[in-house]
Amino acid sequence: MPDPATVSRPGLLTRLLLGGMKLRAARRAHEPHTLEDMRARLDRPCFPMALSSLQVRRVIACRVPGSRGMLSARLYVPYGRVHGVVLFMHGGGYVHCGLNSHHGICCRLARQSGAAVLSIAYSLAPENHFPVAVDDCWAALRWLAGEAHRWGGPIAVAGDSAGGTLAAVLAQMARDRGGPELAMQLLYYPSLYGERDVPSRQTYASGYMLSTKLMEWYAEQYIRTPADLRDPRLAPIYASSLAGLAPAVIGLAQCDPLHDEGTGYAAAMQQAGSAAETRTWRGTVHGFLNFYAFLPAGREAIRYGAHALRRTLRGARVVSAAAGGTPPVTASPSVPSGQSDRSAA
Repeated sequence: MPDPATVSRPGLLTRLLLGGMKLRAARRAHEPHTLEDMRARLDRPCFPMALSSLQVRRVIACRVPGSRGMLSARLYVPYGRVHGVVLFMHGGGYVHCGLNSHHGICCRLARQSGAAVLSIAYSLAPENHFPVAVDDCWAALRWLAGEAHRWGGPIAVAGDSAGGTLAAVLAQMARDRGGPELAMQLLYYPSLYGERDVPSRQTYASGYMLSTKLMEWYAEQYIRTPADLRDPRLAPIYASSLAGLAPAVIGLAQCDPLHDEGTGYAAAMQQAGSAAETRTWRGTVHGFLNFYAFLPAGREAIRYGAHALRRTLRGARVVSAAAGGTPPVTASPSVPSGQSDRSAA
């Protein structure tokens, strides 16, 4: 049992947010709780999508290759010259959330980084067990590598929570399979340790948005057998080596069962010779990025990651840069199905 004196309390705004969520949950206690209901409620942004879309030049609804067919996706094109492209994977425990819930985050990442951002709707559990989500994201990354020259060349991967895990996995797969070359991995409060324990899981086991009990439920929806919790494609810390990985920038919530997984993974990467840095936002809980409209820390964390992407992508070796100006989106085969400006608004 952790010493109460060592347990940090969420900040005031976070406590108000948690209190409001508990109140809403109590009011819905009599309502049926189905997977469809959960997904409908949790695939909503905290800020009007139409207003978020004004921050970028174009939001293009498209479809990209996955492991078993085409995946819904959105491409966010910033104003001005585009420097690189980011494959973004949303969080939600592999079970919920999607393009809508992370729309505002992607708009802000694109605007502040100066890179195009491709957000994908990978296959969700429990309909699709591990490693389908991994295979979807890998297929999308391989396809994106063939299109990256349209956006200046450099590629990065990014995601939050389960999406951060997927981004870390893709970085390992890209190293092990000879490419594509990644300039950076941006991970927000990822799950990286699988069955391996860390102190923060005990310290913040309950009462801080994500609980250890909820983590177990997500795992039950996603994994096939307990052995999956030791597979590097689900728990990247189990990789045989962490050398030669794309530089990692890891943003963490202080009051989060997963906090020590992020700091531990960064330390292990550094020990293996890979570049990694972490930043922890005090008084925050897991998922705080999704509440950027209310929490200054959420906006600051998005800006922190976007500025890291800007520095890295603009300084990366350009494989095949597009000739001056912004690449012509309307002529790009990166939108294989019908495209529309502000389609997500």
